[in-house]
Amino acid sequence: MRLLPEPVRRLAAWCAVVLLVSGVVWIAVRLCVTFRTAVTPVLLALLGSALLRPLFRRLVRARVNRSLAAGITCAAVLVVVGGVGYVVALALIDSGQQIASSLESAAKSLTDRFGGAGTSLKDLASHGRELLAKFGGTAVSNVISGVSVVAEYLAMAVLALLLVFFFLRDADRALRSVRTLAPGDTADVAEAMARRAFAAVEGFMRGTTLIAFIDAGCITVGLLVLGVPGAFGLGALVFVGAYIPYLGAFISGAVSVLVAFADRGFVVALWVLGVVLAVQVLEGHVLQPMIQSRTVQLHPAAVLLAITAGASVAGIVGMLLAVPLTAAAFGIAHELRERYT
Repeated sequence: MRLLPEPVRRLAAWCAVVLLVSGVVWIAVRLCVTFRTAVTPVLLALLGSALLRPLFRRLVRARVNRSLAAGITCAAVLVVVGGVGYVVALALIDSGQQIASSLESAAKSLTDRFGGAGTSLKDLASHGRELLAKFGGTAVSNVISGVSVVAEYLAMAVLALLLVFFFLRDADRALRSVRTLAPGDTADVAEAMARRAFAAVEGFMRGTTLIAFIDAGCITVGLLVLGVPGAFGLGALVFVGAYIPYLGAFISGAVSVLVAFADRGFVVALWVLGVVLAVQVLEGHVLQPMIQSRTVQLHPAAVLLAITAGASVAGIVGMLLAVPLTAAAFGIAHELRERYT
C-alpha cells in the first residue's frame, strides 16, 4: 500500500467504508422486508408516538399517571383516527363513482382531441372505477380472498397501537436502556443521537399533519366555490396524499384538474389548476418554512430519492415511511457533525 500515492490510499479507504456501510444497510433492509409484519408496526408506532407525544406530555404535567396518560392518548388517537378515517372513506366512497366517471369523460375528451394519447388515461380511469367499487363495498365476491390481507393489516394496526402505549409510557426507560447499551463513554452521544432523530420525526409528523389539513381545506373550499363535483372526496385525497411529499400533491392535484376538466370545461380546469398551484406556492414558501424548517431540513432531491427507494422496498407503506426515516437519519448525521467537526 505504501507504493500507492496518498490520494489513492484515501480513495481505497473510502471505497472500503462505502462498501461496508452499503452491505450493512442492504442486509438491514432485507431483514426488515423479511420481518415486515413485525417491523412495520414498530415504525408506525414510532411515528404515532412522535405525533402524540405533546398530548402525553401535557397530561403528565397535569400530574396524571403515566400509564393512564398513555391510555388516554391511545384512546384519543382511536377516536380521532377512526373519525378521520371514516370521514375520508365516506367522502371517497360517496364521490368515488363520480370522480371515476369524470376521469373517464376527461380521458374520452383527451382521446378525441389528441388521438391515441388518451387511451392509457381511459384505461386508468376504468381500472380506478373497478378499484373504487372493490373497496367501496359493491364487489362482495372478492371479500373472502382478501380476508387474510385485511387480518394481517388489522393485526399490525393493533400491534402498532399497543406499541404506541408502551413507547409513550416507557420513553424514559428506553433512553436509559440506550445509555446502558452504548459502549464505552458514548452514552451521551447515543442519547443525543436518539433525541435528535426522534425530534426530527416528531417535527415531520406534526408539521405534515398541519400542512395536510391546511392544503385539504384550501383546495376543498376552492373546488366548492368553482362547483367541481366530488370536492370533499378530492379534498380527502389531498389530505392523504400530503403524507407523500411532492408526489402525493402532484397526483391529487392532477386528479382534481382532470375532474374539473371533464365536468366544468377547460376554463374551470384552469381555475382549479390555479388554485392547486396557489396552495402549493403557499405550502412551499410559507407553511414549510414556518412549520418544518426548524426540525426537518431535507433537500427536495433527497425527499424524492427517499420516496422512490421506499416504494421499491415496501410499496405504499415504504413511501409513507421513507421521508420520516430519512429525516431521522439526517438528524443523526447533523448531531454527529456538530460533535465531531
